[in-house]
Amino acid sequence: QLQLVESGGGLVQPGGSLRLSCAASGFTLDYYHIGWFRQAPGKEREGVSCISSIGTNIYYADSVKGRFTVSRDNAKKTVYLQMNSLKPEDTAIYYCAAMVRSRQCVFSTQYYPIWGQGTQVTVSS
Repeated sequence: QLQLVESGGGLVQPGGSLRLSCAASGFTLDYYHIGWFRQAPGKEREGVSCISSIGTNIYYADSVKGRFTVSRDNAKKTVYLQMNSLKPEDTAIYYCAAMVRSRQCVFSTQYYPIWGQGTQVTVSS
């Protein structure tokens, strides 16, 4: 069974940090780019970051550049999203998703056939 499981979400004060993890099972992670997406209440799901299958290419949304860092450990079948200097507007459910490496990383959800269940991130004082 192809599966992604996110963890690491929670409640944090503005300016704080969280590290999200995305653990893969049932497939070879090396063959996939991994995207991080988020969805706030009443808003569309948006791309946050994408890391290519072996980590050579990394992309960030403008809203998180300089604050978020994505990395991956294919041997551990896990991708990470380090989030620093968090703002209330970062509050959302965060999802990781897998995209076949046959094309370049994109933020369009239609290219991601495998999704995790999401983890809630709340930034509030």
